[in-house]
Amino acid sequence: MQNKAREPVIIKGCRTPIGKFLGGLSFLSASDLGALVIKSLLEKTGVDPKDIDEVIMGNVIGTGVGQAPARQAAIRGGVPASVPALTINKVCGSGLKAVMLAAQAIRAGDANMVLAGGMESMSNAPFYLRGMRAGVKFGNQKIEDALVSDGLWCAFAHCHMGTHAEYTARKGSISRQEADEFSLRSHNLAVQAVSQGKFDNEIIPVACKNAQQDFVNDEGPRKDTSISTLEKLRPAFPDAASEYPGELTITAGNSAGLNDGAAGFVVASRGFAEAHGLEIEARITEYVASGLEPQDLFFAPVKAVNELMYKEQKNISDYGLVELNEAFAVQTLAAIRGLKLDIDVVNVYGGAIALGHPIGASGARILVTLLSAMKDKDVETGLATLCLGGGNAVALSLEKL
Repeated sequence: MQNKAREPVIIKGCRTPIGKFLGGLSFLSASDLGALVIKSLLEKTGVDPKDIDEVIMGNVIGTGVGQAPARQAAIRGGVPASVPALTINKVCGSGLKAVMLAAQAIRAGDANMVLAGGMESMSNAPFYLRGMRAGVKFGNQKIEDALVSDGLWCAFAHCHMGTHAEYTARKGSISRQEADEFSLRSHNLAVQAVSQGKFDNEIIPVACKNAQQDFVNDEGPRKDTSISTLEKLRPAFPDAASEYPGELTITAGNSAGLNDGAAGFVVASRGFAEAHGLEIEARITEYVASGLEPQDLFFAPVKAVNELMYKEQKNISDYGLVELNEAFAVQTLAAIRGLKLDIDVVNVYGGAIALGHPIGASGARILVTLLSAMKDKDVETGLATLCLGGGNAVALSLEKL
């Protein structure tokens, strides 16, 4: 039986607003965004920075960010130089995997308190030239987009994630209409959540250049979204037609955007938290990383959650709320159907289709929102899960305390 004093618990979580591609947060690097979250967590919890054992931050598009992004974020955020930092890249699952690693270190007795989360500035992903080290002797050289190559491109099938989403639509028998309707749901719920102040306690204000007011709201949710608007959008990946004949499903409207943002947590052992008088918000009950074939990545959350339920000896109905990352509407619908989820408990404040998907931060972002919703709705248990490029998925469960 697990030592109760070594239980990993969440002291506090927060996030930046999510900025649109080349939008209001594009002047900040990924590590700058991470630093804002770390600084806020230290201020909100009042923990002594010297008591932090490690900082673990996810970041996917590392090209051009500079050496040791997590270390940059930690020191800029007010963590002493004596505290080590680790940057991890588990694609879209990076932010949640960072929290899982924190929980593992605490359970093992290797740490008492860890700052963990994720950060991404997709707006600042650079372009680069391969082969320039040796020199190009003759002819043209292709400029590559690090945003696509490092973040959105399947290294196995050599195609965009959107092509795999088209495959998912066909394998899961998900229509364009169903995808558009789910997208509309995401926007409507997000707009409603914003109007009701549901994100107020999780978002930290960001001071913006040449602006009279701080940046405090996600830029993605749209009040003017409608089915008629979504129906008019053209397929985003027309090249997939050669492989998947018939009506294409994926559009910009039923997919997550390209975004900037960061999110994170103070994770501690229950014993340390109680000894230092820290208020505990939830305990991390279990976590899983799983995998399928790369092409089946959008079905991988089904496998991960089933493995999580086996470890916990629970049924899907035992989780009062579920945050299921919305990379594409078809992916989310495939998981909802595969897990036989009640859609009314899924992404109750909208998801990444509306809010945005800063890939290295999204795992932590959905966990921040899950905990906010659990507190707001007085729900005891919650589940967060994401698919990720390469065919993997991660899942983590919480119990509110």
